[in-house]
Amino acid sequence: MGNGSGETAGTGTLVVPMGWLYAEYIAEELLRSGDLMPPDSFEFRAGRDALALTVYLADTEDELSGIRVITQLDTWLGLTAHDQPWQDWVAERLAEAAASRPGPRRRAELRLARAAWQWLHETELLAPDLDAVPGGAAVPEEERPKVWTAAWRLGLPLGHLAIHLF
Repeated sequence: MGNGSGETAGTGTLVVPMGWLYAEYIAEELLRSGDLMPPDSFEFRAGRDALALTVYLADTEDELSGIRVITQLDTWLGLTAHDQPWQDWVAERLAEAAASRPGPRRRAELRLARAAWQWLHETELLAPDLDAVPGGAAVPEEERPKVWTAAWRLGLPLGHLAIHLF
């Protein structure tokens, strides 16, 4: 843990970023239950990180626990829908959270959330170009043209579909 990221609150007490870890757990379980891709793939990571950001940043009341998760599925579906400016929402929520002068636990969570966003934003994955083929779903995947796309552009629809399948 000696990476200088401030794992203690200055008192020698370990700061555990439970909000982020729980959001990541929820996202992973949603994706695993959907069985959309292998858990060791970059696509799975993209879906998990996009969903974890959605879950974490949508939790404005710090209530990621128990039955509350089930009541948030519709909210997460709305945020991850195709016609929503998800990437702008993420950037705004991260900025708002950082500006709120958070305590040590929240700062640790935000570091992890920002790292996930950076990976999603800067990493490109080779994916089928569904816009290039009329009726793209009818063409076998190996015959579809492929394009490099930001990981979040692939992970977000996977996360959305995983919520639907749950």
